Amino acid sequence: MKAMTSRLIPAFAIVGCAVLASCYPVDESTPKRMPDKPGNKKTVTTPEQQKIQEERDRMKQQEEKKEEIKKEETGNVTPPDGDSGNVTPPKDEKKGDDTKKDYKFANKVPGKDGFVFSPYNNKIVDVRDIPSGTLVQDPTYTGAGKGYFRVP
Repeated sequence: MKAMTSRLIPAFAIVGCAVLASCYPVDESTPKRMPDKPGNKKTVTTPEQQKIQEERDRMKQQEEKKEEIKKEETGNVTPPDGDSGNVTPPKDEKKGDDTKKDYKFANKVPGKDGFVFSPYNNKIVDVRDIPSGTLVQDPTYTGAGKGYFRVP
């Protein structure tokens, strides 16, 4: 009996605290402060710190300008973020007609256009919008090699 009451007292105390806390009124008249955005945050206080911050901003702008000029000169375009990236074609060295014989061809999945069975592990691979004969890397291949195969 004594053991039972020694367990019930803390349990009632916890329940009582929970009930009282749920009945406590919340003051909604004070406006809630929105968190500052990282770009708009200015916490620099001394003139020395302000000079350091201005120098960092100036260096960052110069680096961005250099990158833009470099991209314009080389003509590099970054791929869009929405790219599926599930199958990537590797750089194909031109050796002649015998390169098609070096890699295995995948088998088409019956009834599903644009899907093939990997020649390495028989898993289904999405090759939609990739032309026939293109060398692609199997994204499901986990062996020692890269797992390249040709689209049928």
